[in-house]
Amino acid sequence: MTLSGKRIVIIGGSSGIGRAVASAALEEGAELFIGSSQADKVQQACQALGESASGAAIDVKQESSIANFFAQTGPFDHLVYTAGDWGSRDPKKITEVDITDFDNLLSVRFTGALLAVKHGFPQIREGGSITLTGGMVAHRPRKGAPLTTAMAGAIEHLVRGLAVDLGPVRVNAVCPGAIATDVWGENAAEQFRAFTDPLPISRLGTPEEAAEAFLYCMKGGYTTGHILFADGGKSLV
Repeated sequence: MTLSGKRIVIIGGSSGIGRAVASAALEEGAELFIGSSQADKVQQACQALGESASGAAIDVKQESSIANFFAQTGPFDHLVYTAGDWGSRDPKKITEVDITDFDNLLSVRFTGALLAVKHGFPQIREGGSITLTGGMVAHRPRKGAPLTTAMAGAIEHLVRGLAVDLGPVRVNAVCPGAIATDVWGENAAEQFRAFTDPLPISRLGTPEEAAEAFLYCMKGGYTTGHILFADGGKSLV
């Protein structure tokens, strides 16, 4: 299967892993419609990606904005959702948690993804797919992060439920490990050394490497309801 001639909607496509997915899909001949929370970032990304890319701003915390976004996409083949704010990474005891912490954490990664599927699914052509983004914390919880663990796990169960509910449209998720995106700055390798040293592939991954998993989810016509790891072997150690 090829992405040539396919129309792909990428929410979160202006930076990080989403931008890498966009670039890789373009190389295979796809047409893109990208979304990001800031209109100027969408414009800059589209200019850099070229004439086969267009897009619009989207606030995934607002259902009306999501509905308006998909009113502009037209019919398409694949939906990729990489938008996300994992919230504060500072450890927090359960006795210190406020329910608004969980609401805020869910709003982008989980609820935003769910609403994107709600409004995007009617536009997906036959043979299409949906790919969400999970997190390794669902499989390797860390102390002080029970809410993040729960949120990441919820995404994976949502994928399995949607795969049954929406078939034959395929629904999968990619579970990235430590990926060297711009958000971590120039010292990312050193910052994550304690995390990456024990891995079978003992380094940070690149957005381009993570993007390959998303491309497989779009092209793998007999794969649905699965979580693909791009984690350097973190799930093994």
